[in-house]
Amino acid sequence: AARSRSLFLWDDGHPMRFYLRPGLAKLRLAPLVLAGGGRLCRVQEPGAVLLAQPGEVAPDGAVSTEYVAECVKRNQRLPLEPFLLTARGRLVFTEAEDAALLQAVRGQGMVRVSGRALWIELERSGLTRHSWQAMRDRYLRHLLPRLWEPPQTEDPTQIRGLFAAANREFESTESESDSSDVAELSTQDGVGSSPGETASELKTRPEDSAFPDIPLQRQETPKSTCSSSSMVGQVVKTMEHFMEKFAVDLLTVTQAFLKNSGDMEATLYFLQTGQRLDGYPVWSREDDLELQKDDEHVRNKLIAKFGAENVAKRIVFRES
Repeated sequence: AARSRSLFLWDDGHPMRFYLRPGLAKLRLAPLVLAGGGRLCRVQEPGAVLLAQPGEVAPDGAVSTEYVAECVKRNQRLPLEPFLLTARGRLVFTEAEDAALLQAVRGQGMVRVSGRALWIELERSGLTRHSWQAMRDRYLRHLLPRLWEPPQTEDPTQIRGLFAAANREFESTESESDSSDVAELSTQDGVGSSPGETASELKTRPEDSAFPDIPLQRQETPKSTCSSSSMVGQVVKTMEHFMEKFAVDLLTVTQAFLKNSGDMEATLYFLQTGQRLDGYPVWSREDDLELQKDDEHVRNKLIAKFGAENVAKRIVFRES
């Protein structure tokens, strides 16, 4: 179909005025704007639509240059709102796009949601106008926290229920292919701490730990520790701190504790880097199944993989 010569006219017949700073983008878009009946301003004028390229720093109210291209592609004047940019140059998510994300992700496990494969599929399907990275960021940082608020109670039974739910998902989804992407969440867009910050900087005193060092012998573990109100309060505070620090949801933090046998410093380091603090691998569901076997050969293989101390801690942790 022939391109409309009134593509960039307001409803009252006046031409839309655009301002875009000089550059290759302006050279590319100028013919499109003029052919559609619009005008380009030499300086930014009141009432003119301020165009900016996605990714560049843009003032409030700036509209993506993709607006012009999309109008030409569809051969109709589109509303400006869906193409508004944030201060960081990103397209604003509309309510419809948020709803589409929630619908598409519903029923997916946290391992898959935290990885790449799901979001790449959604980008290829054209679910929204955004990249897969932007969609994952939007869901994990803004939409998911609304669905799963952190616990506001120090009731030990609720904390145990949380661990039970996380453990069920840990057991059912641990083998998925994109489970190694947790580290990326803690480093992209500046999330996490600087390279010089280590796990030891968070834990300055023994009482600061939400999960104290687990003794190697089970009989040394005080039975009242896990049920004390102060202990549960520390657990809640630590989880909330990790959620805020790494911009992840409650279940992700809980599973990180499960993979690191409840060790706070190891969990912190894992959320920062995706690796264990002591260099050993994190525990998987398959490792736990092997641990349950009464087989000395299997036990020796686990000791070679994780170290004797970690195996002993894991036994205590799983039995507790």
